[in-house]
Amino acid sequence: MNYNLNIEKEGKVKKPVYKELTGLLEVAGDEKRTIVFALLLMLVNTSINLSGPLIVGYTIDHYIQTKQFSGVLLFSGILLSMYFVVFGGSYLQTRLMGGAAQRIVFALRNAVFHKIQQLPVAFFNQNKAGDLISRVNTDTERLNQFFSQGLLQFLSSIFMLIAAGSFMLIINFRLGAVTVFPALCIWLFVNRLSPWVRKRNAANLKSVGMMSAEIQESLNNFKVVVAFNRRDYFRKRFDAANQQNYKTATGAGIANTVFMPVFSLFSNIAQLLVLIYGVYLIKNGNLTIGLLISYIAYANNFYNPIRQLATLWTSFQTALASWDRISGMLALDNDLHVVETSENISSESHLPSAVLEFRGVHFGYPGGREILHGIDFLLERGKMYAFVGPTGGGKTTTASLMARLYDPLEGTVLLRGRDIRSYTHAERTQKIGFILQEPLLFTGTVKENILYGNDLYTTPDDPAFLKVIEEAGLAELLSVFDQGLNTEVKSGGEHMSLGQKQLIAFMRAFLRKPELLILDEATANIDTITEQMLGRILEKLPKETTLVVIAHRLNTIENADEIYFVNSGDVVQAGSFDDAVDKLMSGKRLS
Repeated sequence: MNYNLNIEKEGKVKKPVYKELTGLLEVAGDEKRTIVFALLLMLVNTSINLSGPLIVGYTIDHYIQTKQFSGVLLFSGILLSMYFVVFGGSYLQTRLMGGAAQRIVFALRNAVFHKIQQLPVAFFNQNKAGDLISRVNTDTERLNQFFSQGLLQFLSSIFMLIAAGSFMLIINFRLGAVTVFPALCIWLFVNRLSPWVRKRNAANLKSVGMMSAEIQESLNNFKVVVAFNRRDYFRKRFDAANQQNYKTATGAGIANTVFMPVFSLFSNIAQLLVLIYGVYLIKNGNLTIGLLISYIAYANNFYNPIRQLATLWTSFQTALASWDRISGMLALDNDLHVVETSENISSESHLPSAVLEFRGVHFGYPGGREILHGIDFLLERGKMYAFVGPTGGGKTTTASLMARLYDPLEGTVLLRGRDIRSYTHAERTQKIGFILQEPLLFTGTVKENILYGNDLYTTPDDPAFLKVIEEAGLAELLSVFDQGLNTEVKSGGEHMSLGQKQLIAFMRAFLRKPELLILDEATANIDTITEQMLGRILEKLPKETTLVVIAHRLNTIENADEIYFVNSGDVVQAGSFDDAVDKLMSGKRLS
C-alpha cells in the first residue's frame, strides 16, 4: 500500500461550497450542539441588526419629518436596547466558540496522533517526520483559527447577505435588482478563482511541512554535519526549502488578497447605483426619503458582509486545505490487518519444532523492484541462525518480514505453524523480539526504557525489579550505568554511548522472553568488551528460544547452527562456515 501523503490524488471532484463546509463541520464532533447554539445566537443578533434600518427609516418618515421628537426619543431607546442585546449575545457567542474550537483541536490532535501510532513502518518510510509534525501542529492550528474566529463570522455574513438582499427586494424590487446585480458579478469571480486560491494555500502548507522536515533532518544530523564540516551542504538544502516556501507563501498571499479590492470595487459601484436610482424613484414619488436611507443602510449590510467574506474566504480556503492534509492522514488504514481465525492457514509445518517458516515469499517496497523472490526456509526451536550477505542483498528486509513489519506481496510467513497475520499485534510482539542496529530509547529512565511495552511486569518497585534483573543474569549489564535503573535517559539517549543503548535494548528484549529473537546487526558498531558481555547474556537465553543473527562480521556467526546467504533476492543455505565465508566474499565482489 502506498502511504505517501504528498502524492497528488487524481480524479478529485470539485465540491460545492455548502458540501465543503458540511464536510469541514464533521471535524466538530461532539461540539456540534455548542456550535448550533452559537449559531442560533448569531441568527438572533443578525435579525436584530437588520431591524435597525427599518426602524430608522420609519422614524425619519413618521417622526423627524413631522417634528415629533418624543417619537424619536422612544425609537432611539428601542434601538439602544436592541444593540445592548446584540452586545451580550455576541460576547456569549464568542465565549462558546472559543472554548469549542480549543476542544475540537484538542480532540483532532489526539485523533491524528493516535492514527500515526496505528500506521505501519511503511508509512514512516514514505513520509518525512517534519511534514507529519506540521500536520499535527500547523494544520490543526489553522482549523482552530477558523472555528474560533471565522466560522460564525462566515455564516453570519452569509445570513446577513441573504437577509439584507431579501429586505431590499421586498421594499422595492427594481431598486433591489439594481443593487444585487454587482453581487452576481462578485459571485462569478469567486466561483472562478476559489479553486486557484485553495491550490495556492495547499501548496504553501505543503512547503511549510517540507521546510519543517528539512530543519528536523538538519538538527538530527548536526553531529555529522559538524564532524565533516559540511554546514554549507545543509545550508544550501535549507535555502532551497526556504526559497520554495517563500515562493508558495508569496503565491498564497497574492491569492488570499485578490478578493478584497474586487469586492470593494463592486460594493462602491452598488452604492452609486442605489443613490442614483433611489433619487430617481423619489423624484417620481415611488420612494420616500426614509426608505431610501433604510435602503442605503441595507445596501451597506448587504455589501459589508461581502467585504468580510473576502477575508473570511481566505480563512475558509486555508482551513479546507489544512483539513485535506489532516483527513488524508486520518483516512489511511494499516494494511497489516489481523486475519480472522476462519482465514488462518493452519497447515502442518515440515517439523513439529518449527518456530518460523517462509513459504514462497515475494516482497518489494512500493514503487520499487521486487527484493525477495519466492523465498523458502524454516527455523527450528532453540537453534541459532545466521543470515549473511552483501549490503543491499535483502537481509534486513527478510528480518523485517520475520517480525511482520511488512507483509509479503505473495506467499506466507508462518509462526508456529500459523499464518503470522492471524496473531494480534500484542501476541506477535510477545513471541518475537527485534533488536536493531540503532536502538530506540525514550526520554525517561533506564528502568522505564527496559520495561517499555512489557506487560509481564506492571510498574514493579526498584528492589523487586532488581531481583528480576539478577535472576535473569542481567546484573552485569546494569552495572554499566552510573545510577543503575534510575539513570536518566535524555533526548533519545544522545548522551549515552551506542554500547549503553544496545545494552538497554538487549535487556528490554531479554525480559520479554521471546520465542524468536532477531538481532539485526545489533553488535556491528559496539566495542569488543560490550560485545562479549552481550554474548554471555545470549548464552543465558532459554533453550527454547530461536536466535536469528543478521551480521557482516564473521566472528558473530561462528557458533551458528545454520547459516543462510542472502543476495539478489534469494535466501539459500550456505552450508559450512567456510562455505558462508566464500559466498560472502564472492557476493561482495559481485556487488
